[in-house]
Amino acid sequence: MGKGKGKNFLEFIPIKKEGMQWDKRDDGNVQLIILRDSLLDKIVRKFFKTPEKTIIDLDELGSFVWENIDGEKNVHEITINIENEFGEKAEPVRDRLITYIKILKNNNFIDLKE
Repeated sequence: MGKGKGKNFLEFIPIKKEGMQWDKRDDGNVQLIILRDSLLDKIVRKFFKTPEKTIIDLDELGSFVWENIDGEKNVHEITINIENEFGEKAEPVRDRLITYIKILKNNNFIDLKE
């Protein structure tokens, strides 16, 4: 992401990390499932009784975005889909989506390709 100086963020294509697990709850929203199975995780789990996995429940908008991340749509196309689905309820769409995409990237849930 740091290499793309001058590149418009809206042109980046978010891609779910390989092996990223998720599920759709009964209410239609998405749960991200983070497995804690590295050697360090196993050691920490043994001493501190931490869970084997962490579950992150996404809200309606976050779930919609997650399902739109298909490795083909760029950020701009996802913005348009959000506007069509949620209208003014999601405003300011572009700023919110960019922040959300950056959070997903920083937490290593997605990658971005140019």
